[in-house]
Amino acid sequence: MRFFSFIHVLLLAYIIAALSFWWMSLEKQSRIIYNNEIAALTEHINAETFPLKYEEAKQQIDLRKQNRSNQYLGEGLTFLLVILIGSSIVYTTYRLSSKLSRQQNNFMLSVTHELKSPIAAMKLTLQTLQRHQLEEEKQQQLLGKCVIEADRLNELCNNILIASQMEGGQYANEWQKVVISDMVQSSFEAYNTRYPNRFVLEQQGKLMAETDKMLLQLVINNVLENALKYTPSDSIIELYVGQENDKVVIAIKDAGQGISDEEKKKIFNQFYRIGDENTRKTKGTGLGLYLSKKIMKSLKGSIVVKDNLPQGSIFEISLPIARA
Repeated sequence: MRFFSFIHVLLLAYIIAALSFWWMSLEKQSRIIYNNEIAALTEHINAETFPLKYEEAKQQIDLRKQNRSNQYLGEGLTFLLVILIGSSIVYTTYRLSSKLSRQQNNFMLSVTHELKSPIAAMKLTLQTLQRHQLEEEKQQQLLGKCVIEADRLNELCNNILIASQMEGGQYANEWQKVVISDMVQSSFEAYNTRYPNRFVLEQQGKLMAETDKMLLQLVINNVLENALKYTPSDSIIELYVGQENDKVVIAIKDAGQGISDEEKKKIFNQFYRIGDENTRKTKGTGLGLYLSKKIMKSLKGSIVVKDNLPQGSIFEISLPIARA
């Protein structure tokens, strides 16, 4: 990147120097033309005999010289402006391309780790079951862990698949009326089974929205997974479903480290993850929240993040309410 910046600046300096040399050369040529025209005028018109005629002709020569100077300057500045705009576009595009390339590389590393992690956990669990004669209760515990890891793997694959389809414009929403309260209740029960005593749920009646059920479920799961990553294991994650004006609101409140105002602007960007890549301990691909934002836009809804005082974050998912 630094080498490219150096070459970029060097080329710009060369172009400016070349334009300056070109302008000075033309100005020199213009002076030669001017001197020749004055000499020719002096030969044809005697300044003392015909002073008015001589002065009028000289003014014409002066005007042509000034027009040439203005033309050279205008063309040079226009060319320089075009060069500056073009170089700015090239430099910006290169920076964005380099940034995206680094993000994609980090994404591939994260995805590889995320895919291998549940696979390795399931393999270890199944090998344990294969090699040892365990009690029924212990077997069920290990099988339950396998199911949790399989669910993780399935959700990750869904994220990658849906993201790819939406980026390519290949996914068509399947609109239907959905009882949002029932959907969140199902998610609550599933996650509470996998992670006992980590969640509490509060709902305000049966609320409906017209949406794509699979996509909305993916958004809810992404936010829940995100809350689990950043919330201490001894803290509670709160789910809330209610109505605000003509919207159904799903709020997921965690007790994690919170998100700074600067990070709030970035967390929905593709491949972005909070914190430093070298010191980060939480798992993830930086795809979940980006995909959630994109999905909610396609569902004519929204997802925003707020502070959960005294500590943590609140992710609010909202959709237009539908009447039964």
